Amino acid sequence: MQRLSLQTKAFLTLTILLAVMMMMFIGFSRVGLQRGLGPYVAEIELARMDWLVYRLQDVYQQNGSWTVLKENPALWRAVRRPLMNLQPETLGNRPTNRLQHSGMAPQPSANESPVTQLAPPPEPPPPSASPALASDGLARRLALLDADQTLIAGAPALPGSARTPLKDDAGRTIGYLIMNPPEGLEREADKAFLEKQLGFVLGTGAAGLLLALLLSVWLAHRWLRPIGVLMSGAKSLASGQLQTRIPEQTDSEEFSRLIHTFNDMAQQLDSMETSRRQWIGDMAHELRTPLTAMRAEIEAVQDGVRHFDAHTAERLHRQLMRLIQLVGDLRESVDSASIAPAKMEPMLPMLQLKEAIVALQTRFEQAGVSIELREPREWALAAHAPRVLGNAQQLHRVFLNLIENSLRYTDSGGRLQIACSVHTDRAGRTGDQFLVVFDDTKPGVSLQELPHLFERLYRTESSRQRATGDLGGSGLGLAICRSIVQAHGGQIDAAQSPLGGLRITLTLALMEK
Repeated sequence: MQRLSLQTKAFLTLTILLAVMMMMFIGFSRVGLQRGLGPYVAEIELARMDWLVYRLQDVYQQNGSWTVLKENPALWRAVRRPLMNLQPETLGNRPTNRLQHSGMAPQPSANESPVTQLAPPPEPPPPSASPALASDGLARRLALLDADQTLIAGAPALPGSARTPLKDDAGRTIGYLIMNPPEGLEREADKAFLEKQLGFVLGTGAAGLLLALLLSVWLAHRWLRPIGVLMSGAKSLASGQLQTRIPEQTDSEEFSRLIHTFNDMAQQLDSMETSRRQWIGDMAHELRTPLTAMRAEIEAVQDGVRHFDAHTAERLHRQLMRLIQLVGDLRESVDSASIAPAKMEPMLPMLQLKEAIVALQTRFEQAGVSIELREPREWALAAHAPRVLGNAQQLHRVFLNLIENSLRYTDSGGRLQIACSVHTDRAGRTGDQFLVVFDDTKPGVSLQELPHLFERLYRTESSRQRATGDLGGSGLGLAICRSIVQAHGGQIDAAQSPLGGLRITLTLALMEK
């Protein structure tokens, strides 16, 4: 089975989530309607029974309490019948206008007994009365509570019941008329109303689900399309197409930054690959030069053109040492751990610098390049010479590489100036850093090349080559110097020299005296 794409997964996830939410919405709506419809119906029914409220208030006014209803259940049944008249003698000794308004009969004759008389009313009941009160079960759901919420008559109050306060002429609450919700929606009208509302909820939810699905399709395509483009770009990079670039998005800041980062990464990989190929070509040329010279010497001896003597052996040895140096530089540049000093101890860096100058003095004279060392006079005494914590062999290697770099890339007739000092701050106090500045004459290095001089695979342009046609070193010397200096806790930087060439500044931490 073919694996689903990220966009398809996002769409299916949103679809399932929306469908579950829709089902939950319909389920909760159905439960809410079923539970809320009963109390709502009770509220409507109770609002249509103002006549009963007036009757109960009159009963309380005539008797001064609810005792007559509590002790006489027949009177409670008679009060809640809208088509019946109550004789005032039964309710008390004070007739009221409210009883007459409710359709109650006038005073009975002398030969009638003082009990509740039930007779047809002389006029129709109020329009708000419900003729079906006794037949539809409403009477069984009515209840009367006193002001303290104590049951006087009727069924106990249920959750969701509707209530209307009963008040006396002074406006004080004397009780509550309660209408309990129906136990079930048994009537066809109630069921039809519920089904109609659920159908409306279902239709609205389906329309919302469809709209949400369409929106999810658009959002999934809009949001995840850049991810697909990034995946395609990553595959292109993995296949070796380092020139791959992705157009940056303008409508999404997050994706724009992501694509910009991807393009930067691709640019760096492309630059590194270009530098690697260039370095491999340069290394092949460097290795080919001593090998070609050695081959020519050996073939000349084999053909009898030249005899093998001390001069031939010296030339072969020189080319062999050159080859060994190239291989050593390559190995040390790749394995940075081998550059780290094996042992750190107090030492005099000026001694290592002077030994490196002496070792290369003859080659400077042969190339026609002068070398000059500047140092404070007091350093001539060992007691005043600066001391650093380092490895003498490794620092000697750094000084040799830096001096030879100037020798290799300085035109004949030029000069190398080496200035040594102790760093001082603006207040003139002695600092804790030993500085060595190497300045040589033309040719120089462009500003664009300066940040790359200490990269392992970088070599300068042809303008920084010797006039003798020598292509110089392997492009590893300055990278090795930087690794050694950093292992000593120091710093090395490159800049354009005031003499027209290159300035190398080396900084090492001084030991406390």
